[in-house]
Amino acid sequence: MTSAVTAIPAAPSDAAREHFAVEFTFETDCWDVHHALSKEPDFILLDVRSPSLYAAGHIPGAVLLPHGKITRSKMSAWPDGTLFVTYCAGPHCNGAARGALRLAELGRPVKIMAGGITGWLDEGFELATDE
Repeated sequence: MTSAVTAIPAAPSDAAREHFAVEFTFETDCWDVHHALSKEPDFILLDVRSPSLYAAGHIPGAVLLPHGKITRSKMSAWPDGTLFVTYCAGPHCNGAARGALRLAELGRPVKIMAGGITGWLDEGFELATDE
């Protein structure tokens, strides 16, 4: 008897390896971002949520730049090859993807931080506030 899990066979190992390897070119996780921020980060972490949500709690070291405000002129503050990592509220929010798309359309290297604020808090990491 098969379940919904096994009804469709898993991909061949070569295809699975290629698929999962490519995922890492598009995203990173909260733990790796936290570790990098504790040293000298080699990327810019962008909080793409609203100013009020940022003020209420954001990842320490993140730059506030709501996804709708990502423009070529604002991005000129950083060198062309700068890697950006976007995050939003969490898996239920597509703001990180919206921000990443805008950055990619501007020719900027970008990844999403999987999990967003929800993932950050789930890992036990602290938020900073503007209060």
